[in-house]
Amino acid sequence: MKLALFGHGRMARALEAHAAGTGHGIGLVVTSRNTADAARLLAGHDVAIDFSVPGAVLAHVEACAAAVVYGANFSIGVNVFYRIVTRAAELLRGLDSYAPFIEEAHHAGKRDAPSGTALALKDILLRGLGRSDVPVASTRAGQIPGTHRVGFDSAGDQILLTHTARSREAFAAGALLAACWIAERRGRAGMYAFTDVLDDLLASERKVG
Repeated sequence: MKLALFGHGRMARALEAHAAGTGHGIGLVVTSRNTADAARLLAGHDVAIDFSVPGAVLAHVEACAAAVVYGANFSIGVNVFYRIVTRAAELLRGLDSYAPFIEEAHHAGKRDAPSGTALALKDILLRGLGRSDVPVASTRAGQIPGTHRVGFDSAGDQILLTHTARSREAFAAGALLAACWIAERRGRAGMYAFTDVLDDLLASERKVG
């Protein structure tokens, strides 16, 4: 595939390296310097991947004028983690003695706090537990790639679910997987969640197994 990137920060550079290792090429990098010409420059590219800033995404989608895969996090592991937390919330719904909480930690350079993943986890807990709020604590320090903990604390014990990213490789691999998935659906309009990609991946793996 011939890929275009929106943004060229740490995550975009990680994807650039991963794409090169899997036979895909980066034909365009869109930054603040050339974003006004994005629609013209995107011609001839198969997929665009956005690792810019939240406030710019809608304009980038309009420039692409194509189907979209969206998600707070493109790591396969994190998206499986979402489902584990969803099931935990279902099991603990009504057990008010277990107080839910979320902790997330990332490197010092990450701008948003809480992370988009933490906010997605919070939404899962609010829906699953039927609560009005769940506390979220954020840490920004050092070089932490990303850690998310979902806990349920009671007087007698604590249940703690944790996802820890070891590098940006998992996020780059997931984004590239989504790019391949949407490229196969060229010509189809619409908005797709990364969960749609995951569902197809899991279904394919089960067939092979």
